[in-house]
This record gives sequence, C-alpha cells and structure tokens, in this order.
Amino acid sequence: MGEVLTSAEICRDQDVFAVRQLGRRIAELVGLESQDQIRVATALSEIGREALGRGAGSTVVFDLREDRLVITVDCLDGADLRESEGVKLAGRLVDEIALSAGDRRVTLVKRVPEHRRRRSLDGIRAELARLSPPTAALDVLREQNRELAGTLEEVLRLNAELTETNQGVLALYNQLSAELEETNRGVVALYAELDEKSSQLRQAAEARQRFWANVSHELRLPLNSIIGLVRLLLGSGAEPLTGEQHHQVTLIGASAETLLALVGELLDLAKAESGRLDPQPSMVDVVALAEGLRMTLQPAGRADGVTLSAHVPAHVADDVSADVADEIGEMFVDETMLTTILRNLLSNALKFTEQGEVRLTAAVDPAMAEVVFTVADTGVGIPPEHLERVFEEFFQVPGPLQLKTKGTGLGLPYARRLTEAIGGTLELASRPGEGTTATLRVPHRMVTPEVGRVLVADDDAGFRAVARQMLFGFAAAVDEAADGVEALNLMRERPPDVVLVDLLMPRLDGTALLHRMAEDDALCGIPAVVVSVVSEQPGEPHPVLPKHGLRRDQLLEALREAVRDRAGRHAGSVEGDRGGAHD
Repeated sequence: MGEVLTSAEICRDQDVFAVRQLGRRIAELVGLESQDQIRVATALSEIGREALGRGAGSTVVFDLREDRLVITVDCLDGADLRESEGVKLAGRLVDEIALSAGDRRVTLVKRVPEHRRRRSLDGIRAELARLSPPTAALDVLREQNRELAGTLEEVLRLNAELTETNQGVLALYNQLSAELEETNRGVVALYAELDEKSSQLRQAAEARQRFWANVSHELRLPLNSIIGLVRLLLGSGAEPLTGEQHHQVTLIGASAETLLALVGELLDLAKAESGRLDPQPSMVDVVALAEGLRMTLQPAGRADGVTLSAHVPAHVADDVSADVADEIGEMFVDETMLTTILRNLLSNALKFTEQGEVRLTAAVDPAMAEVVFTVADTGVGIPPEHLERVFEEFFQVPGPLQLKTKGTGLGLPYARRLTEAIGGTLELASRPGEGTTATLRVPHRMVTPEVGRVLVADDDAGFRAVARQMLFGFAAAVDEAADGVEALNLMRERPPDVVLVDLLMPRLDGTALLHRMAEDDALCGIPAVVVSVVSEQPGEPHPVLPKHGLRRDQLLEALREAVRDRAGRHAGSVEGDRGGAHD
C-alpha cells in the first residue's frame, strides 16, 4: 500500500488541462526525468479526453508506492474504456497499464529511477498545495507549446547527432569497401600467382618424370651391353685372361650391374610418382614367396655372418575362424609388388646388420583382416629423428656403416609407394644399436574380388585413401570423386556396382547426389552406402556408417548388404513381371 499524494476530478475540458499539468508536476517532484514527465502528462490527458468523449467524468488519484508512481483513473457513469485509442496510446507511454472494475478503472504505473533524488512525501504534498489551478486554457496551451518546442529541439538535436553518425558510418563503410576491394584484388592476384606456380610445379614434376624415364631407359641399353660383354670375356669360351685382367673385368661387370640396378630403381620410382602403378592381384602362395626370398638372399647373409630366416605358418592360430584357417597360405595380392617390397626390406636389413639375424615373419590380424609381414634385424638401428626421413628419396642415415655399404636411398621410398598401391601400410620401429623392425600390413583377401567397381565420393582425400586401402581385394577397381558433381560424371562414364557417399561435400552434397541418382533411370539402380560424422541419420533410406573409427569389416559388410538388397529387389521385380505376364 502506497501514500496518496493528491487527487483530482475531470468533468470538463479545462479539467483535462489541469490534470495534465498536475500529473507533470507530480512526476517532476517524485524524481522522473523531463521526457518521462511529458509521457505521464500525455497519458493522463489522453485517458481524460477518452472518458469525456464517452460522456463520463473521472476521478484521478496519484499514489507513490516505493519506486513507482501509480495513477488511478476511475470513470464515472459506467463508461467502458476497453479497446479505446486513448488507453492504447497511454499504454505506450507508461511502464504498466491495467483495466479493472468492469473496464472502468485504468491504472497507470511509471517506475521512478532509484538514483534520482526526490522530495519527501510531506514536501511533495506541501508543494502541491501551493499550486494554483490554471486560469485559462490558453495558459495550458502555452505550456504545451513550450513542451512541444522543447521536444522538437531535442528531436532536432538527436537528428543532427544521427546525421553526423550516419556520415561517420558512411565514411567508414567507404573506407572499408575500398580496403576490401584492394584486398580482393590482392587475393585474386595471389590466386593467379599460385595457379601459375602450381602449373609450373606440375610441369616441372612431369618433366622430371619424363627425364628419369627417358634417361633410365637410354642408360639401360649400353649397361646391358657392357654386362653382356663382360660375361663373354669371363665365359668358358673366351680366351684366357691374366689374373689382373680377370680382376679388372670383374670390377667392370660389378660396377655395371650396380649402375643397372640404380637405373632400374630410378625408372621404377618415376613410374610410381607418375601414378602408373596398376596392381594386378592374383592368388599368391605366401609360404612359397617367403621361402624364395630366403633362398635368394641367404648366401649374401651368410657371407656377412648374418642369418636370414623366414617363418610363415601355413595355418593361422586357434583364435581365427576355421573357414579362413585352411587357406591362410594364400592371399589375393599383386605378387610382383609384394615380392619387391619384401626384397627391399630384407636387403636393407641385411645391408645394415653386421652380426646376428634378419627374420621375416607373417601372420594374420583377423580383427583388421590384414596379413602382417615383419622384417626384424639386429643391426645398427635408426635414430628416432630419421625414422620418417628414410622414406625420403635419396636420403641415407649418416654413419660409419653407411660409408661401407652401397645404396641410393631409393629402396624404402619405393617400397612405401608400392605398399600404398596395394592398399597397405609400411612403418618402421627402431632403437640405435638394437636393430630395426619394419611392419608391412596388407589387406587379406582369400578369393577374387566380390564386386567389380566401387565409387568413393568424399571431399576428404585422407578418407578416400583409407577407403581405397580397405577396399583392396574386395573391389576389382576403385574410383574416387571429391564432390557430388564429379561423382555423377564418373557414374555416367563408368557405372559402379556400389557407391560410398559422404553427406557433406562441396558443390553437390551427398543427399542431393542420392536424389539425382534416384531421378536418373541409368543410375537409380546403383546401391549406395552413406558415411557421415553423425552415425544416426533419421529418415535416411541407405545404410549409414560412422566416418570416424570405421573398421574394414564394417565397411565391407555394409557394401555386401547393399549389393544383396539391390539384387533381391531386382529379382523380386523380375519375378513380379513374370507373374503379371502369366496372369
């Protein structure tokens, strides 16, 4: 309950002016600012006029309740102020407005800022008692004109400030636009320069590949001739040579064979860099392959005091399913590439092992569906800072043993490129003085590919590479597309048996791509599997796999299921057509 300051009545037009003046004065006394004083006075006059216009007078009571000025207007003679324009306008001028007592009572509330100083209640009442009522409407109009003039001056001042602010904003906008345009020109120029540099790098890379290929080819011919002539000179049908001559000719032959091996490595590496490695998988007897490598490389190992052993079991351990156990001795892989990889690893191990053992082992990792080849030696080892650098072309670990051994630094880089071509991985682990272990993991397939062609549509090149490795042996061919538009073009050119689609791709995303496929008569029959960072895709009709943590067995099973479902629907459709024709 608050303190009543004063009250007034509105019975005629002059009373409206008087209450307006009274309301403004009370608002000033309780501590409201000038603009809020005018708002309170205007709200009172609007409600008073509204009541008089409806043929009823009203009683106005001014009440101060803590930090609020409460004004109650009671309309006489039952006038209904509901939905009146005066009440609506007053509601926009005060903080709160309420109708009660059958819509005849209007309560206006205006909050008084706490930081404003105001007079005491007795002081306010005393000040109000000294007020004299306005003698004429003209005085009230003059007062209102002064208020309007003051308000107009405030509006003009604010308008001037706004104009000045707009000019500043416009100047800043023009400055930023000029700077942005200049930056854009710089970015465009930079992109053009980068495109030019990229083109130059591609041309340089292609020129280097052509150079190595041509030079290697041209060098092979005279080297083969030298080696042939050396063999003729040293053969049983040749004329006898003196001991010195025999020694020198032998040195010539050895140097020519070393140079021929180097030229061969350069040619192979140039082929790998140009992307011309095309695996030709077939069923390979892993046991026989390992034994052949051991027999071929063993003499050199024994001459150096190093033992070379190979342990490749023909059967898996007991924890692997029996249907795989009977065929573990074979795997579906490019035999030439696998042989080259293992030969390079074994030769490298023998080269840097002076005493001890080089051991080749093979085992199956059933969880990853991979064959794991391990080449472990007891050699000099590799410092940690050089473990990755040894896969760089022509890099050789510095050390005294390196000076005594022959090498080009191309064996390991070429082995890793071949490993990537057959869908595997090659890693090294080593400790100086304790030896090195090379781990080669190759996808393990026991049969010919299950599908002919798989298209991987994903803008993430890293994921496409992982998917290609997982699909090795499962698919006869794997195509890659970096966005939906490229995927559509590839599908129309070479229709795949199944497509692996990422939902988030540039230009044309995975959802739009699947819609385009469904609308195309030539593509609507291609089954699809979706990969996404979100494993749950409500409403997605295709199988959905999580992109992160995806396992090979999950991927292959989803692809098999998609192909089976499509085959089942196709068979059902054909059977339905036959039934309809029979009917």
